[in-house]
Amino acid sequence: MQPRRPIGLAFALASSASFGLSGIFASALLAGGWSPGAVTTARIAGGALVLLVPTLWLLRGRWGAVLRSWREVLVLGLLAVALCQLAFFSAVAYIEPSLALLIEFLGPVLLVFFTWAVSRRAPAMLTLAGAGVALVGLALVSGVGGEALHPLGVLLALGAAVGNAGYWIAASKADSELPPIALAGLGLIVGAVVLVAASASGLLPFVATARPVVLAGATLPAWTVLLLLVLVATAAAYVLGILGARRLGATLASFVGYSEPMFGILWTAVLLWLLPSGMQWLGAAAIIAGVVLVKLGQVDRPRVSDSPAIVEGIPSP
Repeated sequence: MQPRRPIGLAFALASSASFGLSGIFASALLAGGWSPGAVTTARIAGGALVLLVPTLWLLRGRWGAVLRSWREVLVLGLLAVALCQLAFFSAVAYIEPSLALLIEFLGPVLLVFFTWAVSRRAPAMLTLAGAGVALVGLALVSGVGGEALHPLGVLLALGAAVGNAGYWIAASKADSELPPIALAGLGLIVGAVVLVAASASGLLPFVATARPVVLAGATLPAWTVLLLLVLVATAAAYVLGILGARRLGATLASFVGYSEPMFGILWTAVLLWLLPSGMQWLGAAAIIAGVVLVKLGQVDRPRVSDSPAIVEGIPSP
């Protein structure tokens, strides 16, 4: 494993653990009367506000770098944040959330084929096998069964998958001129603008209350849970994810991201005392096996960041 890989893996896992808490925090707000659109918009806008000052400080005198990196910022803000959130919450109006989550997490698989297309290098068979094994594991962890397929719901969830892939593409550019915190901040600002506009127009129903909510058996002010959602499961999660992706590369980092639902189950067990089923444990093992296969598929296949035509899946400007 390359010297940058262990710390990159640590960052990626910490990001997944942070994202994995979002479901618990969001569920508490939803049970308290908040609409999904309100939770999403407040989460992203709050994350943008938290990172605003650090972003401005890091970019002082470096605004030329922002202009040169506009593709990364727009991919992260429009695809990874706005499209992913809007498409997912629109999809769950037609299909079960577990199925929508499974389709959204096709993002890493789409990324494999996108990288194949732009680099003209076929992925290793172990990478393809790992993708398949990880997807099976994700299906088991998510609890997808025989839900009916609504075409519009599937199409919207595929839009979320495109957004998911966009996150890893934007986050993994190793030679980016933007610091990870600044990239996350700019992406969240762009995403927040889109989500606020969608909420204001009524496209994304926005209902929020000040009533106390229940989290892990404790009654807390809604703003406290929202603050946890913003700080831990949004601002920190996005920054850690970018730090990890820049060290691991888009493909490996995206499959490590499959650990997010595993952490979600772990946090549910720890905080809510809801233990995972045997099938979910089996799914977790399959996800780990899939990530290992993807990693083995990258042995002796160096990242293409030195190529003049592509930087880990992003065409050079």
